[in-house]
Amino acid sequence: MAKQPMLKFVQIERDMPQKRDASVRKEDFNEIYAEYAAAKAEEQASRCSQCGVPYCQSHCPLHNNIPDWLRLTATGRLEEAYAASQATNTFPEICGRICPQDRLCEGNCVIEQSGHGTVTIGSVEKYITDTAWENGWVKPAAPLAERSESVGIIGGGPGGLAAADMLRKAGVQVTVYDRYDRAGGLLMYGIPSFKLEKDVVERRNKLLADGGVTFKLNCNVGEDITFEEIRSKHNAVIIATGVYKSRDLAMPGSGSEGIVKAIDFLCASNKKSFGDEVAEFDNGSLNAEGKKVVVIGGGDTAMDCVRTSIRQGATSVKCLYRRDRANMPGSQRETQNAEEEGVVFEWLSAPKGFTDEGGKVAGVMVQKMRLGQPDASGRQAPEVIEGADYVEEADLVIKALGFEPEQLPALWNQPELPVTRWGTVKAAFKTGATDLDGVYAVGDIVRGASLVVWAIKDGRDCAEAILETFNRKTALAAE
Repeated sequence: MAKQPMLKFVQIERDMPQKRDASVRKEDFNEIYAEYAAAKAEEQASRCSQCGVPYCQSHCPLHNNIPDWLRLTATGRLEEAYAASQATNTFPEICGRICPQDRLCEGNCVIEQSGHGTVTIGSVEKYITDTAWENGWVKPAAPLAERSESVGIIGGGPGGLAAADMLRKAGVQVTVYDRYDRAGGLLMYGIPSFKLEKDVVERRNKLLADGGVTFKLNCNVGEDITFEEIRSKHNAVIIATGVYKSRDLAMPGSGSEGIVKAIDFLCASNKKSFGDEVAEFDNGSLNAEGKKVVVIGGGDTAMDCVRTSIRQGATSVKCLYRRDRANMPGSQRETQNAEEEGVVFEWLSAPKGFTDEGGKVAGVMVQKMRLGQPDASGRQAPEVIEGADYVEEADLVIKALGFEPEQLPALWNQPELPVTRWGTVKAAFKTGATDLDGVYAVGDIVRGASLVVWAIKDGRDCAEAILETFNRKTALAAE
């Protein structure tokens, strides 16, 4: 009888790829995790229990065939593992790097709940696809036949690019309109390189272009081209703009110089890494070097800001969050990485204003909190502890409070574009169809600020719905 290649979680312990020492990695913007060697990837994949009800798969927004490609990896069948992985995920190497696996697939691994430590799903996923790129298994779209229909996609982030990939593979003519000079959205400009090196995104963009996707960059809808012009050029339009409007703080001193938005800070850092001219970075306004930095917020964007500040050479970095560690929305893994790199977390702390010297921020007025009764979401609501205020010194304050949608009906002169009371575009569940004929919407502009993996799912689902509509119209015309 052949030796059982799986179910080795009892004999083999969980083992993540080696992580570079914090004292070394905080000096650069390179990714912090090494790549698995083939033997280690096979070993860790073999820990999968091949359970009858794979909660890892059901808790993945894309419902990736995780047990299947773990078994294929464990038995050395990597090209088949890649085929299984990319069948449900347009960007597996990106999800393997940036998905919060501790909250999704790995957080629901059956063997972890039995006390054996989760399978390292994300690291194996990354290894599979990086190996596929190295071996030339990743190919540009080569549709069996070209179609006459065309789709315009507004926004080159993960949702828009996932839809572009699916549509182009079916032979649809696809044009992506993006306001930036590089496609990728927050994958390119929002997420730091120590989590997602930019050549990983750039090679995907090149693959899409090589497969026939047309990119119109530096194209701001509403200024360089109207929404109506885009609609007139295409059989369908997908709105995939994401949400870029930063939530703000209206409190004393909030207009002081040195109080900046997270998206501006992260974009400046990423643009600088490309070698671009970034005046706000060079003059110090969006550069943490030599400064006492305070980041306000507890999500993944806040973690990106504190860890970027460390790498830029801040003298100190503190993160204020109004709840405790157990209730923060960001990844626990990212919080641990930040602490290892020297970030200090001030839990149960919230700003009430800012002090300044000559118009420049000098500190954050902090009020200490305690957790009271649960709020409407079920989380314990923070309450102010009277008389426990203090001032946290700061030369640079970064607001990482989340994002809201831009007012697209006004920006695009489209008052009939249906939006919710939160400003997100109203679109049908699963298909992304709006009330405007031939207009769809996907990703954060529909959901609000969410995860990359959800945007990918929305883009793929929307592409499928558009193809069904095209096929139905073709069939009716042929009758």
